Amino acid sequence: MQHWVAWLRGVNVGKAGAGRRAVPMAALREVAADLGWQDAQTYLQSGNLVFRARGGSAALATALEGAIGARWGFCVPVVVTPALALASLLEACPFGGVADDRPQLVHVSFTAAAVSPEVVDALRPYCTAGERVAVQGGALWSDYANGVGRSKLTPAVLDRAVGAPVTSRNLKTLRAVRALAR
Repeated sequence: MQHWVAWLRGVNVGKAGAGRRAVPMAALREVAADLGWQDAQTYLQSGNLVFRARGGSAALATALEGAIGARWGFCVPVVVTPALALASLLEACPFGGVADDRPQLVHVSFTAAAVSPEVVDALRPYCTAGERVAVQGGALWSDYANGVGRSKLTPAVLDRAVGAPVTSRNLKTLRAVRALAR
């Protein structure tokens, strides 16, 4: 059995009834157990799930999407990656010391589709105020130099450039999930 990480996109991770598309983390762990997955853990209220299971990324993502749909009645895009890949992904950070200075502003975007290096050219016009993007380690990296809130690198823009739904996490979260998956 292998350790995996499921990255959920576009959910309200608060308590049930706390808004649209609420997926409480305790209930998400229950869903994972119902799928037969083992050692399910979540990191805070982050929409990330670490677990052990047999299978491949696509099949596990499809199973979790279906289980979420059955339980809560809405579709949530899910990307599943091998937990072992997180170490090399973090080492591949293209933004050097910036990642250590402001890990909450450097994001990795996960997608089920392969990320082409041409995505950088498509996103460059949306980069403002020192923002940068790169494709490294098979993932899309974004440096939101002055914060995510005012950026034009929105989830919809990233989706269009990549050609598939993406879900992004900052390095602080990624490091914590990696520690949880060890």
